Amino acid sequence: MKEHQATLVAEGFVFLEAPRWRDSRLWVSDVFGSKLYTVLEDGTRSVVCEVPGRPAGIGFLPDNTPIVVSCADKKLMRVSEGMLSVYADLANVAAGDLNDLVIDEIGRVYVGNFGYDLFGGAPIEPTEMHVVHPDGSVRVAATGLEFPNGAVIMDEGRTLVVAETWCGKLTAYDRDQNGELSNRRLFADLGHRQPDGICADERGGIWVGCYNTGEFIRVLEGGEITDRIKFEGNAVSCAIGGESGTTLYCCVYLGTDEQLRAREPRSAIYKAELSA
Repeated sequence: MKEHQATLVAEGFVFLEAPRWRDSRLWVSDVFGSKLYTVLEDGTRSVVCEVPGRPAGIGFLPDNTPIVVSCADKKLMRVSEGMLSVYADLANVAAGDLNDLVIDEIGRVYVGNFGYDLFGGAPIEPTEMHVVHPDGSVRVAATGLEFPNGAVIMDEGRTLVVAETWCGKLTAYDRDQNGELSNRRLFADLGHRQPDGICADERGGIWVGCYNTGEFIRVLEGGEITDRIKFEGNAVSCAIGGESGTTLYCCVYLGTDEQLRAREPRSAIYKAELSA
């Protein structure tokens, strides 16, 4: 297993999630800071907009329009010139707060939800992933998921993989030309590691933020771990980008649970050069 070293890009956020590289900058949600940011490679940050319902998953429609999850509102929000408007309302179908998402090449949005009242202390319940089609219709894409989190589309659109956080698994589905999911199977069992945000590389590997162990690992189908970056904190989510396309951006929380509950700004972005 190859170990990588990471360097600091930017710090002083409350809790960062769902980084995405787009248009020569990193887009990222500060969940408990209630803001959507863009961050340049030199660490310069700009507030895109505030998201009062807690931002999470970020994606882009084929026309480059940004879409961001508003967790507590259970809505997908369209971002235009710093303003939010409702793209899709899942309040009547999602069992819990919305979480992360992935958007395919024609604009289908696959989005997971907690499945239960996490912050209210309710017991864990399996839940569904929904797909929002370009015509606005919302359908169930997959069922029986245990806290579906980060998701990626791979193999030229033929495969979708989603992280199931509490059971420590990456779960894969075949995806047909209509965006329907089938053939549920195990991509990788991560054991005690709790996968949060994920991203895929061009060689079929998936980088996983393992929240409870502070690791970002690269895993192949079947479970082989080839690479790792270790932090003394919580490893949240990651994205591949940079001008060369070989930089892994890592969102971490470098504080305690008590500090997070107090909303202390101890979240940061680090980067590692994967070509090194």
